[in-house]
Amino acid sequence: MKNPTRTIQTRLILEIAGFPKEHVEQVLKKIVEKIKAEKKVLRYKIYEAEQREKIYSTFTEIEIEFKDMTDLSVFCFDYMPSSIEILEPTELKLVAKDYENMFNDILAKLHNYDMIIKNMKADLLLKRKN
Repeated sequence: MKNPTRTIQTRLILEIAGFPKEHVEQVLKKIVEKIKAEKKVLRYKIYEAEQREKIYSTFTEIEIEFKDMTDLSVFCFDYMPSSIEILEPTELKLVAKDYENMFNDILAKLHNYDMIIKNMKADLLLKRKN
């Protein structure tokens, strides 16, 4: 099926863990409300938090329509879903700009993580010297 508008319909899973139970559920509800204000949310379901060892875990299954691959890529970096399924279209044709944007987003995130690790390593070495 062709998708001339290039919108991408997805089903994603977002997970939250922590404690107490009420806080975990409240945080996930706030995240869903923020997403609803930013994106075209088609449907969602928030599941009750369950205790796993000493923390509580909950998740939402949420269907969102993205305007293009760049929009989807940015969302994934911002919200870090644990799973993504592309529902429509069943085939995607990406132009070079879509690949550039995705790879640049990945590289920016990796450079940021690299900087954080280097700063933590420098702090640790400084503390060891003192």
